[in-house]
Amino acid sequence: MAPKPGAEWSTALSHLVLGVVSLHAAVSTAECTNGHLMCAGCFIHLLADARLKEEQATCPNCRCEISKSLCCRNLAVEKAVSELPSECGFCLRQFPRSLLERHQKEECQDRTACCSLLFGAQSVSDVPASPRVTQCKYKRIGCPWHGPFHELTVHEAACAHPTKTGSELMEILDGMDQSHRKEMQLYNSIFSLLSFEKIGYTEVQFRPYRTDDFITRLYYETPRFTVLNQTWVLKARVNDSERNPNLSCKRTLSFQLLLKSKVTAPLECSFLLLKGPYDDVRISPVIYHFVFTNESNETDYVPLPIIDSVECNKLLAAKNINLRLFLFQIQK
Repeated sequence: MAPKPGAEWSTALSHLVLGVVSLHAAVSTAECTNGHLMCAGCFIHLLADARLKEEQATCPNCRCEISKSLCCRNLAVEKAVSELPSECGFCLRQFPRSLLERHQKEECQDRTACCSLLFGAQSVSDVPASPRVTQCKYKRIGCPWHGPFHELTVHEAACAHPTKTGSELMEILDGMDQSHRKEMQLYNSIFSLLSFEKIGYTEVQFRPYRTDDFITRLYYETPRFTVLNQTWVLKARVNDSERNPNLSCKRTLSFQLLLKSKVTAPLECSFLLLKGPYDDVRISPVIYHFVFTNESNETDYVPLPIIDSVECNKLLAAKNINLRLFLFQIQK
């Protein structure tokens, strides 16, 4: 098939604006002091890798130093990239990048449709089928079918779920209810904690440090802070202190809460970490519980419930990690 008019030109321009690390041209870019371009995602990844390896992040092209303060956006390139054609992952048609997201979410007739919330997914956003999931009229009785949007009507006409027996439907609905109950239990727990008499919260700043091992490892620690008239410290580590987290694509953070002051009686607390007021990292709230004593004054390391490795890289790329800690003292 002969290339479409302008296809060669647009392909050549795409290669020009591709970052050295990038496999695709992104609308948001970062430019080093020598003018070399990186997409925003790869820029953050480079900063996170440098943090893990205790190195200065460098441009992969010219090796000059890069950081959030040294690099800047290139608005002209971003505008040009937004007009470049890009292929829809569902219908394979070409659209300008600035219009592609809207097309995939609202207009594409070949986007993947889903008949219901698949088992294991607590909400529509958890189903990885497409940017926008289209549900059929039998979604509430648990049909797990998913496929192209243009096949949805044919499927609904032949869907077997309306003909299932009552006992079969009850089993399906019980599974869906269980997922819903877990979500509601979290929100009810948070509202219950907000009725406690003794509640404290503070902004915490995790600062990066290295261990004294022969092969040093990155960890984070906050300065001492006071909440509920007690002195505390938070520590965090990457991928549970595995040997070379910079070689792993999947990155996680875990943290522990340490009580530094002495107590005259056991101190039973619930606590959770959320994003700070000026951060854009996505964290799902998880409530942890521990009884602090003078002999047992630190929790185990528990997961920081960030959404994915991309969000973890955002935190690692930052100079410090700023979060908000909530503490709830349980009265006897």
